[in-house]
Amino acid sequence: MKITAKSRYALRILLDIAAHDSGAPRPIREISVSQGISEKFIGRLAVPLRRAGLVESERGARGGLRLARFPEKITLLAIVQATDGPLALLRCLSKPGACKKQGSCAAELAWKEVNEALSGALEKTTLADVLAAHRRIFGQSDPAPEPDYCI
Repeated sequence: MKITAKSRYALRILLDIAAHDSGAPRPIREISVSQGISEKFIGRLAVPLRRAGLVESERGARGGLRLARFPEKITLLAIVQATDGPLALLRCLSKPGACKKQGSCAAELAWKEVNEALSGALEKTTLADVLAAHRRIFGQSDPAPEPDYCI
């Protein structure tokens, strides 16, 4: 299983908003410049993040995105699920009837344990944890954006 670009970019967007929290919405243009992500892609990612209750959006000249929850209440699992759907290493773990051996496969139990361990690690890691690491590495400033063409 691979964490998709949508999830990676969503985390960067949320991290940017958290790092620049002034109480006012963070303009999408500023997030775009800071993170090297196109405004269009940020706009597309804002929809599932808003539906999941992770961000709020505000239109207008002073509009943009703001966190809908405290960073301590936003888990990496919630971000991945918002952008990529339920976490499942294998199709048989998330879709009944996906495999003829489902329910009678010893390997299924092993994969289920690995999937649960990954989910647990993502559930216990919060945006606040990532923000703290960011601040340890970069202080209060942001690193210069590097173009990221991996979409």
